[in-house]
Amino acid sequence: MTEGGVWRSPRRVTLEDVAKHASVSRALVSIVMRDAPGASLATRERVLAAARELGYRPDVRARSLAGQKSRLIGVMFGVDVGTFHFDLLEGLYAAAEEHGHSLILTALTTGRDERRAAQSLQDFRFDALIMLGPPTPKPLLTGKVPIVVVGWHVDHPAVDVVRTSDEHGMALAVTHLVSLGHRRIAHIDGGTNLIAAARREGYAKAMQAHGLGSYIRIVTGGQTQLDGQRAARVLLQEEEVPTGLVAFNDDTAVAAMGVLAQQGIDVPSQLSIIGWDDSEAAALSPVGLTSIAQEPFEMARLAVERIVARIEGRKVEGHEIVLEPQLRVRSSTVEVHESMS
Repeated sequence: MTEGGVWRSPRRVTLEDVAKHASVSRALVSIVMRDAPGASLATRERVLAAARELGYRPDVRARSLAGQKSRLIGVMFGVDVGTFHFDLLEGLYAAAEEHGHSLILTALTTGRDERRAAQSLQDFRFDALIMLGPPTPKPLLTGKVPIVVVGWHVDHPAVDVVRTSDEHGMALAVTHLVSLGHRRIAHIDGGTNLIAAARREGYAKAMQAHGLGSYIRIVTGGQTQLDGQRAARVLLQEEEVPTGLVAFNDDTAVAAMGVLAQQGIDVPSQLSIIGWDDSEAAALSPVGLTSIAQEPFEMARLAVERIVARIEGRKVEGHEIVLEPQLRVRSSTVEVHESMS
């Protein structure tokens, strides 16, 4: 808002404002906001309605200084990743709100590693941490706050895990291409992180299971469209281009398709491609992309449920939740011609 041509930030709505609006005492408003006993259901509803109408937001730093739970969950995520992580973030926001918690985000960039990202959370007394990255075997804050990692395996009892089975997903992808007559099946990997390693291993294992160990071809890639474009150019330089391709994610798969089309390689008649995540990019690509489906909103829901249980000190069974992926078949995969196989 402006006053006399000078910008002034709007005044923060206080407990006193909510109390006056709801015609109750400040102490009663505090009880409701802390979800403490001492207020009737009707009073709680009236106070919460007043808070919503006024746009009241609790001062999480003041709450932390008072020794209360902040109801803040830190989320560490990478920006140089595929769109799947942004679907996860949307799901985390929705699930956290349902549980009465808020998120505080800290990003990983090329020049901002896990340590620096964790330090930025220290201004807030966050109750727990959900990690979408970096995929590491032992997160930096292990043992200091409850942690849930989403997407990769961590062999540490203090870290909870929600992930999709990379081995099963790769088995689905390779088996689908083999069923269409493909043998020369390559994999554009996701770089050096643990998720990429798990998918590389799953790809190799699936190829060997079908007796295709001699056809294993892993192309260094990454998680972004640029990575997919670079990997496609590497494939085009080879004497014998594969007839089947499994990419680390949908972003790299769609980008690779674009480069291949520019160079006269038709998808799917000359090269069948499978992506990973079943994102919007898969369904909307010029050639509908066959993809291994993960469920970002379900993964987010499970991650928040587990972290809230840890915050509240409730007992949980096991520390790893592994979801089974599904194959979504579209038009980017077809039977291979005998002359090409």
